[in-house]
Amino acid sequence: MKQLLVFVILLSAVFSAGAQTGTWSGPLEVQGTRISLVFHLDGENPTMDSPDQGARDIPIQVEKSATGAVIIRIPSAGATFEGTWMLTKIVGTFKQWTAAFPLTLTPGEPKLNRPQTPVAPFPYTQEELSFRSGDALLKGTLTLPEGCSRKTPVLVMVTGSGQQNRDEEIFEHKPFAVIADALARAGVATLRYDDRGFGESSGNVMDCTTEDFKNDALAAIGLLRERFDRVGVLGHSEGGSIALMLAAEGLADFIVSLAGNVVSGGQTLLWQNRLALADAGFPAGTVDAYCTLLGRAFEALSAGTPFPSADGTDLPDALKQNYQAVLQQLQTPYMRYFVTMDMRPLLGRITCPVLALNGSKDMQVEPESNLDALRSGLPEGTPAQIDCIEGLNHLFQHCTTGAVSEYKEIEETFAPEVLKMVSDWIRAVSIL
Repeated sequence: MKQLLVFVILLSAVFSAGAQTGTWSGPLEVQGTRISLVFHLDGENPTMDSPDQGARDIPIQVEKSATGAVIIRIPSAGATFEGTWMLTKIVGTFKQWTAAFPLTLTPGEPKLNRPQTPVAPFPYTQEELSFRSGDALLKGTLTLPEGCSRKTPVLVMVTGSGQQNRDEEIFEHKPFAVIADALARAGVATLRYDDRGFGESSGNVMDCTTEDFKNDALAAIGLLRERFDRVGVLGHSEGGSIALMLAAEGLADFIVSLAGNVVSGGQTLLWQNRLALADAGFPAGTVDAYCTLLGRAFEALSAGTPFPSADGTDLPDALKQNYQAVLQQLQTPYMRYFVTMDMRPLLGRITCPVLALNGSKDMQVEPESNLDALRSGLPEGTPAQIDCIEGLNHLFQHCTTGAVSEYKEIEETFAPEVLKMVSDWIRAVSIL
C-alpha cells in the first residue's frame, strides 16, 4: 500500500528570453519520501511527469516573464510552485493545499538504472485490449507466451492501494512488467491494466472502495474466461486482499497474494503508525497514546459513533493536527471501507490453490500477523504455500531496512528467486 501523492503542479515561474525551455526536474521531499518532478516546457502543450509514480504527460500551463520569476499551472492538482530563475536552476516553493515544500529545478531529467525492466524483442506476444467495469473503461496489456492456447494458465494482475498504471510503476520500477515478462517466459499468460481513472483507463475513483476495485478485477476475469480454461489472480498489497476476496467467492481458479493484507485495515494502519512515529523519534509513551486514540477512532467508525477528541490529551500539537487530518480522511468512502475490511472471516470459504508470500522486512504490511492469519484461517486440505522470504521489503526487493525511502535507491525491481518461485508454483498447480 503505497502512500504516495501524485502532484499536479502550478509552477509560478518567469523565464528570461528562451533560457528556461526544454526539460527541467527536481526532487520533492514529502513525508520522508523523495518524489521527482519533471517539466517539459517546450512547445504549445507543455507537460509534467512524476516518473516515480508512473504519471506522465500531465498538461501544465506555463507563464514566463523577463524578471526571472516562473509560473507553471496544473489545474487538476490545486498546487503551485513559485520560483525564480537563477541562471542554472529555478529555486522556489511548491504548495499544494495547505502544505508547502522547497523545490529546486535543474536542467535535464534524472535517469535511474532499472536493469530488470523488460526490453524488446520478446519471445512472446502482447495484445493491447480494453474492457468495461461499471462506469469504467479499463485498458491493459495481455501477455501471451509462445504456443499459448486455452489450456495455458492465465493471471489477472491487481495492483496495490492508490492509483497506479498497469506496470504498478513506482520510482521507475515496473514490478508488474517484470513479473509478466518472467511468467510469459515460463509459459504463463497475464493481463495487467491501468487502474480506473489512471493512465489510459477511465472511471470514477472519488467514491470507490476496495469492493469496486475487486469488481474491476472480476470484469478482467470474465474477459479472460472467454479465451482460457484456468484463470487465476495475482495481487500485490491491497491487490492480494482482492485476490483472497475473489477466491472466497469461488471466482478464481488459483491465486497469488504478494504482501496481501489479511488482518483488518485498521490493524495494519495502527502498526504502520507505530513504526512511523517511532522512526520519527517520538517517545514510546507518546506513540502508545497516539495509537490508542487512533484505535478508538477506528472503533467509533465501525460502531457509527462520534470520533474521540484529542483535546485534553498530552499529545504534541503536531500529532493533534495529524489526528484531525486522519479524521477527515476517515470520512471518505475508501477509508471507511478499508479500516473495517478484514479477510479473516472469508478464509474458511477458500478452496482453490493459494500462494502467499511476504518479505521479512516489509514495513507496510506486517509479515507475521498476516501470514499467521492465513495459516490458521484456510480450511484444512486447501492447497497452499505460505512463506516469508528473508531480506525482502514490501516490493520484494533485497534491502537493508525495508523502509519506503529505500525503494528508489535499490536498482533491483523484484527478487529473481521469487519470480522463479511464483512461476514454478503456477505451473505446478495448473496441472493438478
